[in-house]
Formats: sequence, structure tokens, C-alpha cells
Amino acid sequence: MPDESNDRLTPSRLEAFSDGVIAVIITIMVLELRVPSPAEMSTADAIRLDLKMIAVYLLSFIQTGIYWVNHHYLLDDVERVSHSLLWSNLALLFCMSLIPFGTLWIANRGVAPAPVAVYAVCFVAPAIAWMALSTVICSQTGIRPANGPVIQTVSAVLNVGAIFVALRSPWTALAMIGFVAFLWLLPPRRIVELTHTGHSHPPTR
Repeated sequence: MPDESNDRLTPSRLEAFSDGVIAVIITIMVLELRVPSPAEMSTADAIRLDLKMIAVYLLSFIQTGIYWVNHHYLLDDVERVSHSLLWSNLALLFCMSLIPFGTLWIANRGVAPAPVAVYAVCFVAPAIAWMALSTVICSQTGIRPANGPVIQTVSAVLNVGAIFVALRSPWTALAMIGFVAFLWLLPPRRIVELTHTGHSHPPTR
């Protein structure tokens, strides 16, 4: 008889699936970048437009990369995949798949109040889903996430605030989203300590 344990969804299989989805999300974003034809605008205008779009694309790429890195930290604590973990992880991936949509909206409409507000919404959704996934894993493993609830709450508040700020100042809203990315670029202290000691898991729960 076949070994049923080989068909069991392990944390490594869950992480591999998530990595694949995140890779597709990044690929979709870069495919939306296009070079304006000479008939559409002058070279100077095309350069200005490209610089704006590259800046927005870079922000989207960094945010997606941050989720990928911290998703690895989060799943590193998991030894057993539960039903709630499966669905909360899928919810996060679904919300992250909205990031290319928000990026494309700005690409089509420019850095204006409505597109940037939609863009901010596309970061609020995965932030909330991330908090849910972190809660599920924490309750299952008894290990506090590497990035604690404080930075998660601050990030969610700034992303929500960016929605309303975008209606008045789109660039300020983008700066707020960029500041959230900066907060998450700093490696968690627990991860730094584990890297220095050579441990793959926290010594205590």
C-alpha cells in the first residue's frame, strides 16, 4: 500500500506552494510595466512617467518581498499544518494577489487620489490577513511571532490611514506605505539572535 504520510501536507509543502504564488504575484507586476510609444508622449514625459511607475513598482516589490521573508520566519515555527492554518495562509495569499491590481490601477490612472486609495486598500487587506495567520500559528505553536503585535498593529493603522490621506495627498499616502515597508525591512531581534547562535527554532516556548 502507498505510504499515506507522503501525501500529508507538511509545512515545507505549504511553504513551497506559498513561494510559488508569491513568485507569480511579482511576475505579474513586472509584466504590467510598459514602454510608452513615441506617438503617445514626448521622451521627457515618458521618462517622468516611467520614474513614477518604477517607484510605485519598487514599493510593491519591496512590500511583496517583505511578506515573503517574514512568511518564511513565521512558518519556520510550524511543525504541523492544521485546517485553520491552511485557510488563513490562503487568505493571506489571496490578499497579496491584490497588490498587482492596485499597482496596475496607478499605472493606468496615475498618482491620483482614487488610484492611490485603492492601492492602500490592497495593502490593508494582506496586513489584516497576516495578523490572522500570525494569531493562528501563535495559538498552535505557543511561540510569539518574530514580529510582534506592536509592529503589526502600527502597520495596519498606517495602511488604513493612507486610504484617507490619499484623498488629500496621494504622495503622502505613498510615503506612509513606504514607511511601513521600512519598519518591516529591519530584521526582528529574535531572528538576529537565532542567526548568531545557529539555532533554527527558539530555545523556549
